[in-house]
Parts: sequence; structure tokens; C-alpha cells
Amino acid sequence: MIDSHTHITSCGDPEAELVAQAEAAGVRRMLTIGTDSDSCRAALQVAEDFPQVFVGIGRHPNSATGFDDADLAELCALAAHPKCRAIGETGLDFYRDNAPEADQRRAFSAQIVLARETGKPLVIHTRSADQQTLDLLAAEADGVRVILHCFSMPDRVDECVERGYWISFAGNVTYPANAELRAAAVRVPADHLLVETDAPYLSPQPLRKQRNVPANVALTAQLVALERRVPYAELEAQVEANAAALFGWS
Repeated sequence: MIDSHTHITSCGDPEAELVAQAEAAGVRRMLTIGTDSDSCRAALQVAEDFPQVFVGIGRHPNSATGFDDADLAELCALAAHPKCRAIGETGLDFYRDNAPEADQRRAFSAQIVLARETGKPLVIHTRSADQQTLDLLAAEADGVRVILHCFSMPDRVDECVERGYWISFAGNVTYPANAELRAAAVRVPADHLLVETDAPYLSPQPLRKQRNVPANVALTAQLVALERRVPYAELEAQVEANAAALFGWS
């Protein structure tokens, strides 16, 4: 099993313990995400220490205030690290008023260009900005491999599938109220499906009141396999293959 999106340096426990827990749960690869300068550097340090860990280098929309050429230059330099296998997470977030829209858009557009130039997939965060995010991707991300992390727009799943995006489901797909999200998980083509924790957030239902960790991705994957009516081993092999193709790990 893989965890296509986690924040291992934010989980609270020592990284060695988190990686060992993940290994014990069958999680053999994980992509830990940087959201600003400090977290990107911390993520790369963890990846240097553990062969199971790879990194997404990005500037989260909530951390995009004042994004400028110097910030982009830093992202470019960090993205050149051999353990960086994706750009982002980036996108638009209008749920929280943490960064001006213009800055979010500037950072988003810059990271689309960086993903294209590096040939690395682009990890998208969108919240209360579905249409604006999809519009910007349509206008600027042609030819870029796009991953919709923590997929949250089940009413747009067919459109996202038609565009060829990879779609990743987090622990919230297991919540009883999210029947539409589970239905969307059935509609994603097998070769464009991913699962994630987004740890330390969004623990799956059996552990909902606990802090999430990468090992818990198996619980989300089990639910997705059940909804898709496929054996867990089949889904596990498929998402492992999808992630390997996207992130270039073996």
C-alpha cells in the first residue's frame, strides 16, 4: 500500500516511529508534502533519512501571501532534490481568508509552470473554490499530470475523469455522511485512483477522534475496495502501480 499525500513532519510522533508503523501496516511508500519553505525543507530531510519517503514541494494557497519571484526560485531549487517527486500542494482555498486571492493565483500559476518544466505531477488543494480551480487548470495546466488530493467535489467527478486527472481519496470518504464521495470513488478509472491520509488530518472513521498517521491509509483503502467491489489486494496493487508511475518510485 502507498500513502499518496501525508504531512509526516506534522504528525507529532518521531518520524522513525511513523515510518515503522506504516511499514507494519503494509505501507511501503509515502509522499510527504511541503506547504511552505520550512515544511518543504523538513520534508526533504525526512526523505533523506528514510528510503520509503518521497516529497512534494509546494506552496499551499493558505501560505501564498506575498508569493514572489524569490519564493518561486526557492521552490525551483528545492524541487531539484532527487527525492522530490511532485509539485504542490497548490491551488485555491477560499474557505479561510489566509491569503489574498491574487497571491493564491500567482503561486498556483507559477507551480503549474514548475510542474510542466520539471515533468513532475501537480498536487492540487481546493476548498470552496472548485469552479475557480478547475477553470485555472483548464486554462493553464494542459499536458500536466494533475492529482486532485483529498477529492471533495463528487458532483464534478465525471468532468475530472474526462480531463484525465488522478483522484485521491482521504479518510473523509469513510465518514457516514459522505455517501456521494463514496459513489464518486466507484466512478474513478482504476488507473487514475489514489488513496491518502492527509495525516495528521482526516483520520478514517474507526479512528476519527485520533490524530491521523500514514499507517491508517490502509483503513481508507479497505473502504474504497469495498465500495468498488474488488478484493483489497487488487486495489492495493493498482494504487501502488498508479503511484509508482506518477512519482517514479519502485
